[in-house]
Amino acid sequence: MRIVSKQSASPETPTARSRRVVVAEDETLIRLDIVETLTEAGYEVVAEAADGEEAVRLVEEHEPDLCVMDIKMPVMDGITAAEKILDKHSVAVVMLTAFSQTELVERAGAAGAMAYVVKPFTPAELIPALEIALSRHEEIRSLEGEIADLQERFETRKRVDRAKGLLMEKMGQSEPEAFRWLQKTSMNRRLTMREVADAVIEQVGSSKSSKSS
Repeated sequence: MRIVSKQSASPETPTARSRRVVVAEDETLIRLDIVETLTEAGYEVVAEAADGEEAVRLVEEHEPDLCVMDIKMPVMDGITAAEKILDKHSVAVVMLTAFSQTELVERAGAAGAMAYVVKPFTPAELIPALEIALSRHEEIRSLEGEIADLQERFETRKRVDRAKGLLMEKMGQSEPEAFRWLQKTSMNRRLTMREVADAVIEQVGSSKSSKSS
């Protein structure tokens, strides 16, 4: 696939994600287990909360990259806490729940949660959910940092999603791999994410159409 470069200043070198986490869970044993699991997986747990109100305060204080939070907590439930947190902070939120009702999942998504995990869960279930949340959050931040206009931002996200789908289908990539390819090409070629996505859609999409016709 040939994508033409633009001449511009060299892009900044991307820094490694620090993966600092606030854990909010009112059941002490479960919270300790989560903290141990995250620490062993290489995350830095910077604070622990036993209720939603404390979680909001600790995120304000520590400004983590990720917040792992139970939905059902005293004082303030996790969904309300997530709404308050995401209203002011750019952080990936993963919700924990012992209840798999569609309504709670929809409420968590509407609040801005990037992923959810149903209890009881294993490290093999929790860690991938965190990575997905961080990946989605990074993707959104990349697009929002590039585009100020809301309508333009929405259109770019649609085009990037379409380009990812084509790369996944044509090149056998996973969703995170497809996004990283788009992001890397954008940086290397001095192009915006939308320009790269448009090139993929034009080249891969047209190739797919011509084969089917």
